[in-house]
Amino acid sequence: MKEEIAKNSVKLFEQKGFTETSIQDIVDSLGVTKGTFYYYYTSKENLLMEIHLHYIDDLLKKQKTILESVKSFRGKLVEIVKLIIHDIELHGAHGRVYFREIRNLTPEHNKTIKGKREEFRVNVMQVITKGIQSGEFRKNLHPKMISFAVLGVTNWSYHWFQPCGKLTVKELADMYVDFILNGIIAERDERDEYSTN
Repeated sequence: MKEEIAKNSVKLFEQKGFTETSIQDIVDSLGVTKGTFYYYYTSKENLLMEIHLHYIDDLLKKQKTILESVKSFRGKLVEIVKLIIHDIELHGAHGRVYFREIRNLTPEHNKTIKGKREEFRVNVMQVITKGIQSGEFRKNLHPKMISFAVLGVTNWSYHWFQPCGKLTVKELADMYVDFILNGIIAERDERDEYSTN
């Protein structure tokens, strides 16, 4: 029942927003009483915190697996990008609630979640740093700023990407990987073709 409460709450929070969703809305959607809710959660905010914790802890666990199992730093970065994009297909509503509703956590809970988010970003930054040191990435990159850029591009997809649309999850992941690794500058011969000089 605890998992059902969390699952239904994610749907309601995505549709109506956290503040507009009441505990009564949650229990009505499941056909249970408020007593059932309070048996598992002390408050609606406590429920929101558990949703956030479950989400980021799962991502960190998957990221750790990538970091430990993929050998090259380029490969690690590629797999982390794909992890985020594929997560939209699996847990899109959960992700949107996670990014949008953090402002409704208590300051203490907010600090905890932001700390875990920072851990995920620092892991990406370290991949870029070590990739530069190994010669896999360009020497003139700024690891901290690039890590923000990579996560900014991928995380924003939660707000607009629809896996059931014309673009598949794999296509978007491949597109982002190509953009992040290769940029948008054409090859020399292609640039010359469109040059006005």
